[in-house]
Amino acid sequence: MAKKTPGLARVLGAGSLASVAYGEIGSSIYFALGVVAAYALGATPWVLLFVGALFMLVALSYAEGTAALPETGGAATFVRRAFNDPAGFITGWALFLDYLIVIALAGLFVPHYLGTALGWDAVTDSPWDTVFGVVAILAVAGIRLVRRAKLYTAAIFIAVLALISHALIIGLGFAFLLSRQGLGSGIDLGTVPTWHSLVFSLSLAMLAFTGLETVANLAAETREPGKALPRSLFAGIGAVVIVSFAIAAVGLSAYPPHPDPSAPGGWATELGSTWIRAPIVGISEAFDGSLPDAAVDTLKVFLGVTGAVILVSAIATSLSGAGRLAYSLGQRAMLPRSFGRLNQRTFIAPASITSGAIIAAALLVVADAVGREVTFLASLYSFGALIAFTAAQLAVVRLRFTEPDLARPYRVPLNVRIRGVALPVAPLIGAPLTFALWIAALYTHGAARIAGPVWLVLGAILFVTVRKARRERLMEPVEPAAADLVPEEEGIYERILVPVKLGQIGEEMLATAIRLAEERGCSVRALHVIRVPLDLPLTAQMADEEEKAEASLAEAKLLAAEHGVDVEGEIVRGRAIGESIVEEAEADGADLILLGSAPRWRRQSRFFSPTVDYVLRRAPCEVMVVTYPQGVLDE
Repeated sequence: MAKKTPGLARVLGAGSLASVAYGEIGSSIYFALGVVAAYALGATPWVLLFVGALFMLVALSYAEGTAALPETGGAATFVRRAFNDPAGFITGWALFLDYLIVIALAGLFVPHYLGTALGWDAVTDSPWDTVFGVVAILAVAGIRLVRRAKLYTAAIFIAVLALISHALIIGLGFAFLLSRQGLGSGIDLGTVPTWHSLVFSLSLAMLAFTGLETVANLAAETREPGKALPRSLFAGIGAVVIVSFAIAAVGLSAYPPHPDPSAPGGWATELGSTWIRAPIVGISEAFDGSLPDAAVDTLKVFLGVTGAVILVSAIATSLSGAGRLAYSLGQRAMLPRSFGRLNQRTFIAPASITSGAIIAAALLVVADAVGREVTFLASLYSFGALIAFTAAQLAVVRLRFTEPDLARPYRVPLNVRIRGVALPVAPLIGAPLTFALWIAALYTHGAARIAGPVWLVLGAILFVTVRKARRERLMEPVEPAAADLVPEEEGIYERILVPVKLGQIGEEMLATAIRLAEERGCSVRALHVIRVPLDLPLTAQMADEEEKAEASLAEAKLLAAEHGVDVEGEIVRGRAIGESIVEEAEADGADLILLGSAPRWRRQSRFFSPTVDYVLRRAPCEVMVVTYPQGVLDE
């Protein structure tokens, strides 16, 4: 029987989704706190609070967009719907870069959290931290290639782990470390920090709230997305904003800014220098003298190990998020077809996992070669995130004009009426702010100014190449193939066996197999059976039959190639065609055998040919028989 594995099932409730949101977004503080503190200095808590409030505005638009269009793709989906396919692709391509940067940063920070906590100093030194990070990324990708992560169970575990860690830092920090310095006392804007550093830190702080896209990409797996998505987003993000502010206040209390001639602006904090790659573990060191040595050591090990676990989880979930995004783009002819085919075991296209891991590892190596890799990657992240956030908010506003009747289970509150249309105030405020931050990022970030546009140009070239290869127009929308040949509940086929022969029936059967392969992302094996008479040995010379077999397979591969489908071809010999088909189906592990039946058999005593009848009775899997009306294909 065909495998009954569904695609992306709606199994997530509000509680599970809120856990995913907190775990995903809350993990960002582990690598964002240090780099933001390096530039914002004493203003770090307030920078995080401001950007967190802006993030909440963006989340309102995401909530309306994903509730109205509960599909994979996140912002790319509703930007595509509001504007056009190129705009949706650019948004998705920018977000794809952000996923890769999160993977690279998480990989880089894992050895620093683990090594600092356990005293493995060797893995924290360059270039071994980069090597360890690359190995961690490739290892997680390798595991993800062969098995599906238990997302819903893992999300709750990671959220609980992060919550315990955050509660420990905040509780102990407020009791022993919190001071007026941690809340920004003594800030001299323009000097400590300088205006340039403050603007720089505002866009860098976007890194502290990664994960919004990952949650939005779960829309296709959420029960009642109109209710669950908004609640989960606001609960998760609101908690993370408060926690980030509190942890930053504790961190700056532990390591207040001090004069440093070598630092940008002449001031620095150890949170953004000594501890930039393990800021949470650095805070635990500050309890020395306030807590017993054994308690400090235990806290240090706990925060380091849990931080490493959370970061490894961030690698896995970012690979999954990138895979869901790539799946959406691949289905709509924006990425190669292989990205739009879900693997039935992992629910992610192998091409997405492989390419994502390789590019993320390459980014980490390039960042290490450039130097100041944390700042380089963080500034490049802000470039992509701010493009996506601005486009998503504009899309929600435009959809209010272009599709006023679109079902919106959740609508952004507080609207103003413009030209007779109720427009939400949140994106009207948020879009100009995120666009202004993007301009600031281009002005202050070298990586955003150079590497960001290069990434977009590469994406545009890829988009045009894919559209031309698939014979689709650049500006016209492309929708994924509808699974109309076999209803979804009938199952998902991984391997189809189609016996082929020269002639119209053979062509029709192959065309049907190709169509199924396009809809389901399965593989096709074309089989030509040479029937050897009983009076001849199986190895007898049969030149004419062999020539016909070669011609039929060549024709099959040519037809499949025109549709971008790979077909395996094989010639076998047997005494009976039906028996050979059944044997090959068993040996190959086929899920479906596809056969055609000419109408002439209905004029005789049997409905199907002897071959079809035999296969129907003996096949080890499902059999699809296509019949034709009287007078069609009578030859």
